[in-house]
Amino acid sequence: MKGRTADSTGARTDSTQARQAAQSFEELFLENWSSIYRLLVRMTGDPAEAEDLALETFFRFHRQPPKGGENYNPGGWLYRVATNLGLRSIRSFKRREQYEIAAGKDALGEAPENRPAQIFENKEEQRLAQLALAKMNPRRAEILVMRYSGMAYKEIAKTLHLSPTSIGPLLLRAEREFEKTYRGLVQEQS
Repeated sequence: MKGRTADSTGARTDSTQARQAAQSFEELFLENWSSIYRLLVRMTGDPAEAEDLALETFFRFHRQPPKGGENYNPGGWLYRVATNLGLRSIRSFKRREQYEIAAGKDALGEAPENRPAQIFENKEEQRLAQLALAKMNPRRAEILVMRYSGMAYKEIAKTLHLSPTSIGPLLLRAEREFEKTYRGLVQEQS
C-alpha cells in the first residue's frame, strides 16, 4: 500500500512539472515568436521560409532546451538558433537561385514592359545582400542581422553574452565587412 501512495504522489509531481514546463514554453513562445519571425523574414526575404525556420527554432528549444545556469537566457538562445538557421537557409538557397536567375534572365529580356526589369533589379540587390551575409564571418553577420532587425545594443549584448560597450565596434567591423563583400559581389556580377 505504501508503494502505491509513493507512486501516485510521484505521478502527480511529474504531471505538475510537465504542466509547468508546458506553460513556461508557451509563455516563451508567445513572448518571442514575433521578434524571431521578423528577424527571419528580414534575413530570408520570404515569409513562408521565415515561418518554417521560426517553427524549427522553437521545435529545437522544445525538443532539447538549453541547460539553465547563471547565464541562462532562453530568448538569446532562440535568437542565436534562429540566426544560424537563417544563415544556413541563405547559403543553401544561393546555389539554386543562381540557376533560376540565369534561366530567368532570358525570359526577362523578352518581357514587353520595363516593370519586370525593375522588379528583377530589386530582387537582385536583395539576393546580393543575402549572399554577402552568407560569405561573411558568421559572428559578424549575426550581429549585423540582429541590429538591423531592430534589436538594441543591450539586447544584442545579452543575446551573445557580450558587454554592451563592445557591440558598437563589433557592429562597425561587421558593416565594413558587409560593404566590402557586397561591393565584391556587385563587381563579379558586372
